[in-house]
Amino acid sequence: MLRFPTALLLLVVISIYSIQLSAQSSGVSLQKGYYVVVAAYLDNQENFAKKYADQLNAQGKHASYGLDAARKFYYVYLDYYAGFDESIAQMVQVRKEAGFSEAWVRIIKDETAASEPVAAIQPEPKKVSATQQTAPAATPAPVATPTPAAPASAETKTVSAVEVAKAQTTAPITAPAELTAVMDTSKAVIPNPPAATVYVPQTLKNTQAFFSMYNATNGAILDGEVEVIDTDRSRLLSKMKANSYISLPDPNSKSGKITLIGSAFGYRKVQHEMNYKNTESDTTKDEIDLIGNYYMVKFDLTRMTRGDIATLYNVYFYNDAAVMLPESKYELNKLLLMMQENPKYRIMLHGHTNGNGRGKIIYVGPAKDFFNITKDDVVNESGSAKELSGARAAVIKEWLISQGIDASRIEVKAWGGGRMLHDKNSQHARRNVRVEVEVLQD
Repeated sequence: MLRFPTALLLLVVISIYSIQLSAQSSGVSLQKGYYVVVAAYLDNQENFAKKYADQLNAQGKHASYGLDAARKFYYVYLDYYAGFDESIAQMVQVRKEAGFSEAWVRIIKDETAASEPVAAIQPEPKKVSATQQTAPAATPAPVATPTPAAPASAETKTVSAVEVAKAQTTAPITAPAELTAVMDTSKAVIPNPPAATVYVPQTLKNTQAFFSMYNATNGAILDGEVEVIDTDRSRLLSKMKANSYISLPDPNSKSGKITLIGSAFGYRKVQHEMNYKNTESDTTKDEIDLIGNYYMVKFDLTRMTRGDIATLYNVYFYNDAAVMLPESKYELNKLLLMMQENPKYRIMLHGHTNGNGRGKIIYVGPAKDFFNITKDDVVNESGSAKELSGARAAVIKEWLISQGIDASRIEVKAWGGGRMLHDKNSQHARRNVRVEVEVLQD
């Protein structure tokens, strides 16, 4: 009879256990069931999900992680169940005893169907406490935008549903410190909304929304806005800042339909439809998810392509001058970033004025101060509106060149007042003065 040394036998046992633990943390697709989730990551952040699961296992938490293919998230979970009631009971216990005060239950219908948050399946329209059988009142912050109180790295922006950012992101509730980071383009951390009562059914009347806007290519959080439109009457209800929690206006229409148009300079617009009255049904769409006490709406924007035109609405000029105001720098930097991200971009800058008269034109002086008019450092001439429009487009080109962009990538065209948007004497005449960016090559 063969005898194994005690030390060798112990080593074998430890190895087998380690293999089991490692297998348990493999990023396989989640099967049908109810998962008690403590953190969520974008589908390109599996390594972070694994690290967090491994950390919890090292603490004796018995954690696993898996991919929700429909929502494109990796969820780190403590256990999963076949029944709803059992999963809810375990979630409550986890919140109380395990230190995961924001744990929630994720429902996976099958390997390909979209998953649902618990709150979306509550039957009667009754008011329930955030700690009862509804989705957690607050869950990890969204991707493409917020990173939760506990960190998520720029590349690790986690998401509880958004799935953004990639952005818009949700970081684990007790994420390890080494995973802390923020998007390269946004250092602000957007906290989760405060815990609050969850209403069932949850509609936009009683539940906030979070507009998660991010670059679809690299997940960078974007500074943009969302137009909220009454679909039935085709009228603008409001313009709201992206990557923030907001209460949407009621269209007061029979259908309750609203249209959301997300935009950011240098990107193509994205449009979504929601229903103010029957919002939970919208969670069947990939871009909309219900996360505890808010709706996550993803705006994954892509860069402009050949033929696209964007207006530099926030680039301003001194009167009668081809010199920019200092507040123009913010949007100019967006244009610069666009040109830096894609070295293949070639653009045309179109200059426009309000009318076609002649007059004084002030040009940037030898010191190349693009943002100030000083007595001894400007060039004063006279010319036509077309010449002024061309000079304004040209000064933006000069600024881009000063920032390292090759001159061959930028062309300039002067229109004067040939393409005015409004009558030159109307209250909106100021909008005729603008510079547009057209993509010639991408």
